[in-house]
Amino acid sequence: MALLHKADITPSKIDLLSSWAPAQPWFVGEAGVSVTNLAAYRFDDPEGQVGIETILITAGDGPVLQVPVTYRDAPLAGAETSLITTMQHSVLGERWVYDATGDPAYLAAVANAALTGGHQAELNIEVDGQLVVREPTAMVAGSGTPGGTVVTPPTVAEINIRQEPGATVVTAGSLRIVVARVLGDDDVLANQAPDSAHEVLAGTWSDQPTLRALVLVAISA
Repeated sequence: MALLHKADITPSKIDLLSSWAPAQPWFVGEAGVSVTNLAAYRFDDPEGQVGIETILITAGDGPVLQVPVTYRDAPLAGAETSLITTMQHSVLGERWVYDATGDPAYLAAVANAALTGGHQAELNIEVDGQLVVREPTAMVAGSGTPGGTVVTPPTVAEINIRQEPGATVVTAGSLRIVVARVLGDDDVLANQAPDSAHEVLAGTWSDQPTLRALVLVAISA
């Protein structure tokens, strides 16, 4: 379960992504315009400390882009190159916002969802002292089966990030995760698929009624 808060956030998510995303090597779209938030999905952090959210955006007439981010209440040691910005949250205080491909909490969450057939977290928001379920704007599911391999978060030092056309490839020990950045290109994940067995996280949202592959996860022997 992901607990959401009615809060003022500065800068807003749209503002920070509008300034940060166009400078990334995977960006495709119109620079200099505010991005549009199409949908989002979240995962739970088992420790209850890290907000884990993936936002699907477009910039002008560009394709749908996938941007996973994490929110922390303190800096993540060693992950300075993945820091996007800090923001002020009127309920939670200062938050450090990271490109989630460099955050161990996200890597473990997305890997376990793909490997065990997991889904996005249920969203709850407090209204007049009661928790109310909020309908998700994106639905995701892993291709694995319950009881499949479960991974623990890697250390920051283990994480290696490589940018490929339309995708971010992350390795951490035996774990390999490919995050599709440009979702309009069916070849993005296919070109990065390993010869060994792997699982896929796929999802749907209002403009994408059929399953779209989002993330590929493999564990080498």
